[in-house]
Amino acid sequence: MRAVVKRPLLILATAGSLFASLSLVGLPQAYSTGVQALVSEGSPTDHHPQNAQNEPALAVDPLHPATLVAGANDLVDMQACSKDAAIKHGACSYPLGTFNLGVGLQGVYFSFDSGHNWVQPTYQGLTAVGCDPLTDSPTSPCQATVGDIHTVPNFYENGLRSRSDPGVAFGPKPDGNGSFSWSNGTRLYYSTLATNLTDTTIGTEGQNTTTSVVVSHFDDLSSSNYTDQSRWSRPFFVDKNVGPTAGLDKEQVWADNAATSDFFGNAYVCYTDFHSLSGGLNFPLKPMVGVSRDGGLTWTSRQVASPSTATPTGFHQGCTVRTDSHGVVYVFFTHFFAGTPGHGFHQMIKSFDGGKTWGKPRDVLPMNDACWFVEKIEGRCVYDGIAGARTDIAAMPSVDIANGAPSGLDASDEIVDAWSDGAEGLNHEKTLFSYSNDHGDTWSTPVAISNTGDRSAYSAPAISPNGGTVYVVYQA
Repeated sequence: MRAVVKRPLLILATAGSLFASLSLVGLPQAYSTGVQALVSEGSPTDHHPQNAQNEPALAVDPLHPATLVAGANDLVDMQACSKDAAIKHGACSYPLGTFNLGVGLQGVYFSFDSGHNWVQPTYQGLTAVGCDPLTDSPTSPCQATVGDIHTVPNFYENGLRSRSDPGVAFGPKPDGNGSFSWSNGTRLYYSTLATNLTDTTIGTEGQNTTTSVVVSHFDDLSSSNYTDQSRWSRPFFVDKNVGPTAGLDKEQVWADNAATSDFFGNAYVCYTDFHSLSGGLNFPLKPMVGVSRDGGLTWTSRQVASPSTATPTGFHQGCTVRTDSHGVVYVFFTHFFAGTPGHGFHQMIKSFDGGKTWGKPRDVLPMNDACWFVEKIEGRCVYDGIAGARTDIAAMPSVDIANGAPSGLDASDEIVDAWSDGAEGLNHEKTLFSYSNDHGDTWSTPVAISNTGDRSAYSAPAISPNGGTVYVVYQA
């Protein structure tokens, strides 16, 4: 995983005249100054899983803007790929498809110089790096052991493995009385899906499911302490009562980081509850948000819109949660409808009381999910071909808000949304961009900003705290 994709986009504009400068996107100099830096420094250099990272997430410390953290799905602690399993089964370990039972899959990476250089720390946990792929077989699978790891720690010690869908965010640290202030320092939040060590029912803290959402945290991150495993908390469950037929998926984390907010310090996680994996009750999907008011130690989750199914109301999957300078919480879900390719909307839901209650969901921007092929073996949407690149939620909303963090005083509260869209047809997938300057009440007409000839697959925007600069990256 590298710090920027093939063509990172830098869009320079003021909040009031954003599209005046969009022509910069099509010029080589719009991305020629990007930093190319290896993020996954801990990966092996001579065998798989050398380049086995995906779904990266990135956050910047508002108090120390040169400090960055990234997360990604990372097979760095897995065994080298077994030739027998790979050739005969399209897998790398036994039991097939398990990625070595119990071994964590969530890489964490730090930069302390604005992304020019990165480090991947070494902690202790469960690893399969020492396994011999030549002796791995169905009758004698490799057994992971405790040793050096390069993924988020303190999962194995708590009977869990970090599984997928990383999210990272910085917020203020609470003091001993639970009060939030930037003078206390910063708290890094890392969210992920988690299973137990054998990918069976978790069975603790009301987790009667195989997959749940957890959040860990790390206080006062710096170049002198990032390797200190004791500074990482244990993973805390976001939803405390998950039924045996449910599965939680595609979470994202955020912390209210503008000091002007009435709910400064609150942490939020959005996710989808696949409430009946057996397919019963028409397979309802529940859009959910968890809220923590004590720095991620305890969470309260609630459903923020009606359960939905593929027909006739459409289903929810893929979300982003953010806050403005007044503490208004905005959560966006992809509101899919049936069909290939599928159409739908980005749906916005707001809370004005720190996540205690939520307003009526509203579809705000149309989207096309570019699902041109359903791969028969995986049963997933791909861009093309057998075992092609998954698209799944490429059209999901990726949102940021200029909330003025850390002070909140210079906020424009402009909202920006970018996504990869298939409305122009196969081989013409574009990154679309839209913005709102009135708290999401109205939105600009979506405009394609990806380079001509690129097939956009996954896009993400970021806006500076005062709204003066917008950045958009996409997979080209």
